[in-house]
Amino acid sequence: MISQDISVVLPEIVLAVYAMAALMVGVYTSKDKLAGVILWATAAMFTIVGLWIAFAGPGTQTAFNGMFNDDAFARFAKVVILLSAAAVLVMGQDYMEKRDLLRFEYPILITLAVVGMMMMVSAGDLMALYVGLELQSLALYVVASLHRDSVRSTEAGLKYFVLGALSSGLLLYGASLTYGFAGTTQFAGIMSTMHGGHASLGLLFGMVFIASGLAFKVSAAPFHMWTPDVYEGSPTPVTAFFATAPKVAAMGLFARVLHDAFGGVTADWSQIIALLSVVSMFLGAIAAIGQKNIKRLMAYSSIAHMGFALMGLASGTVFGVQAMLVYIAIYVTMNIGTFAFILSLEKDGKAVTDISALNQYAKAEPLRALAMLVLLFSLAGVPPMLGFFGKFYVLQAAVNAGMSWLAVAGVIASVIGAFYYLRIVYFMYFGEENDDALDGGISPVLTAGLMASAVIMLVGIVNLFGVEPLAAAAAQALVN
Repeated sequence: MISQDISVVLPEIVLAVYAMAALMVGVYTSKDKLAGVILWATAAMFTIVGLWIAFAGPGTQTAFNGMFNDDAFARFAKVVILLSAAAVLVMGQDYMEKRDLLRFEYPILITLAVVGMMMMVSAGDLMALYVGLELQSLALYVVASLHRDSVRSTEAGLKYFVLGALSSGLLLYGASLTYGFAGTTQFAGIMSTMHGGHASLGLLFGMVFIASGLAFKVSAAPFHMWTPDVYEGSPTPVTAFFATAPKVAAMGLFARVLHDAFGGVTADWSQIIALLSVVSMFLGAIAAIGQKNIKRLMAYSSIAHMGFALMGLASGTVFGVQAMLVYIAIYVTMNIGTFAFILSLEKDGKAVTDISALNQYAKAEPLRALAMLVLLFSLAGVPPMLGFFGKFYVLQAAVNAGMSWLAVAGVIASVIGAFYYLRIVYFMYFGEENDDALDGGISPVLTAGLMASAVIMLVGIVNLFGVEPLAAAAAQALVN
């Protein structure tokens, strides 16, 4: 039995052992001189494990008496998490080296965070959920404050830690209520206590507290307060990581808990998720309008986009989960390209984050400006970019579930949000003449990330690179 359990969790074990081995190498050698090697080895490891999981084959397995699930849903989320983490690590190397921030601990902490994320999307028990969540969170608190000489980075890490502890408290209180009224911590056991679409009042309160704790992790309003400051204060490669893999893990965990543990009371939780969706979409769209720092702007953008992803989840259907998975995969791809562009913005070797610095950028760098234009249009949901189809999916899921009002709200929020994306386009192409031009040099890795992401936004409209049927199979495995 134990050997079978270990075979199910083998990818997680391999990554955890790799992290320990890399830690020993870093400690007993020349430490930070090997940081670049460890970073590339980590990215390669993520890619190999991601491909291993992708080609592992169909079927559903459980380990440790149902505490860990290996199904199509978990595999889909894990592949997106691993590949996006690998891309962000490689993209950020040059930035971290120039600012003397590339410590050997950095890729190791990212590895441990990724192991936590993989545990999150496979959780089948409240205790497994919490272990995965905290493994991810504790590593992320540290990397947020990696720039120790920066007041903003230190503040970002501290704020993330304090508010993260608050959200963990909410989640734990909800878990304790759920355990008290269900008599079990296993998702299947919790589901079995619900009959005829009804659950006890205590169980519903537990669900609300758990949802509140998870809403913090996905940056959903009104639990978003940490996001702008942490995005702005963290080193930009860390911000890029926050905007990609953890979002997939948190949304995957959200869907897992709602459908596996509380799937018997869909009518109750869909109202809560719909409210979180509406508030997130509008707060993100409106608050981003006044932002001048591009990292803070992307923070509010992420809040709005998580609102759209939650719209798919709010529908409570198989198609809704499929729409959410397609949306989150597209969103992560867009963010990788966008942050590749942000990482390339430098003036005299110093990072630039003020969007006014992009005035007339298209004259100096027409190809990069065009790629960024494609990504911004896609983020705004302008057809025929791939981002439009992501929004179309979640809107369709809401309409099919009889929540047309939510779809209408999403369209209005999308129109409002288009303003701040198009404003960056305006600066790049029609802004005032800028005498202080940005540095022209850009690493080949960043160029590749930016261009590949932009090309995917255009070419992907043909068949979404086969993501649609994979997402459908993943959704079917979860909602059965």
